[in-house]
Amino acid sequence: MTQTGIPYVFMRGGTSRGPYFNRADLPEDRETLAEVLLAVVGSGHAINIDGIGGGVAVTTKVAMLSPSDDDWADVDYFFAQVSVEDRLVDFKPTCGNILSGVGPAAVEMGLVAPTGDETEVRIRAVNTGARVLARVQTPGGAMRYGGDAAIAGVPGTAAPIALNFMGVVGSSTGAFLPTGNLRDSFDGIEVTCMDVAMPMVIARAADFGLSGYETVQELDDNRDFFARMEAVRLQAGAAMGMGDVSQSVTPKFGLLAPARDGGTICTRYFMPWTTHPSMAVTGSQCLASCALTPGTVADGLLDRPAQSPANVVLEHASGTIEVLVDFELNNQFKLNSAGLLRTARKLADGRVYVPATVWGGK
Repeated sequence: MTQTGIPYVFMRGGTSRGPYFNRADLPEDRETLAEVLLAVVGSGHAINIDGIGGGVAVTTKVAMLSPSDDDWADVDYFFAQVSVEDRLVDFKPTCGNILSGVGPAAVEMGLVAPTGDETEVRIRAVNTGARVLARVQTPGGAMRYGGDAAIAGVPGTAAPIALNFMGVVGSSTGAFLPTGNLRDSFDGIEVTCMDVAMPMVIARAADFGLSGYETVQELDDNRDFFARMEAVRLQAGAAMGMGDVSQSVTPKFGLLAPARDGGTICTRYFMPWTTHPSMAVTGSQCLASCALTPGTVADGLLDRPAQSPANVVLEHASGTIEVLVDFELNNQFKLNSAGLLRTARKLADGRVYVPATVWGGK
C-alpha cells in the first residue's frame, strides 16, 4: 500500500473550514501527527495543491475529537492550525469557528447521541481548557444543517448553533491581563495585552496611521504595517510570558476604531500574518472584553455598556458579529460567559489519504 486512508468528516465551521478527525484514528506522537496534518492539508504550496487545504489560513485548520474524560464534558476538541506554505503546525491556540462544527461532527461520528429535536454537546477545548456548551439541531435524531440563521462571511443561511463559552479567561497565559497592565507600549504603539479565549495584542488603528475601516486586501497589501505590527507582537508576546512567538500564531493581533455602521466598535483581526476575512469566534470574545474594560486602548472609541449581560456588536471586514457578554464590573472587569450564534455544514466525508511514507497507519 502506497497510501494510508484516514476517516474524516469535512466541514465548514463558522467562517472556517477543515477536516474533523476522530483522535483515535491519528498517530499518538505529536511529531508524526504534525507530518500527517501537513500532508492532509498540502502545506508547503501556496494553494495546497497536493492536499485539501484551501490556500488561506481559515481553510488549513484541523479538529480532532475524542470522548472526554472530563466529568463535565462529552467530547474533547483538540485543534491544530496548519500553515499554508511554511510547513508549520501550531497546537497552542484553539479556534472558535472550527469549534462551531464540533457538535455536528461529534454527532456524525457517533461520539454524541442525539437527545431530541435539540442536542446539547458539552465540549472541552483541550488546547486551552475552555468549556463550551453547544446546542445543535437534531430533529428526528439526525443532524439538521438547513435553517434561517445567517452569519457574516458565509453565503446563505443554515441551522443555528448556539455556543456558550465558559472558563476562557487566562486560557493560554493564566491571566486576564498577562502583563499585569491595562496598557503597555512597544515601539511607541500603545496596546492592551489580554487573554480571553485567545491571547491578543490589541491596538488602536489610528496609532498605526490607519482608519480601521480598510478592506482585507488593503491591509494585506500594506506590508509596512505588517512589519510594524509583527515587531510589536513579538515584544508583547515576550512580555505576556509566551516566550519567542515568531513561529507561533499566538498571540493574535487586533485593531480597534469607532463604529461607523451601528455596531458597538469597529475591529480588524489578524491571524497574525494575514488579515482575517471576517472575525474569529475566540478573538471576538477577547475584543468584546477589551471594549467593555475601562482603562484599555478601547477608551474613547465607544459608549461602553454598563449593564450585564451586554450585547457587543463588533464590526469587521465582512459585516458584524454579536457577542452576548455576561460580566461583572466592580474594581475590575470579570467575564462570566460569552455567547455567540454560529452555523456549520457537513461538506464531505470518507477517507483522506496521506503517503504511507509519512505514516503507515494503525
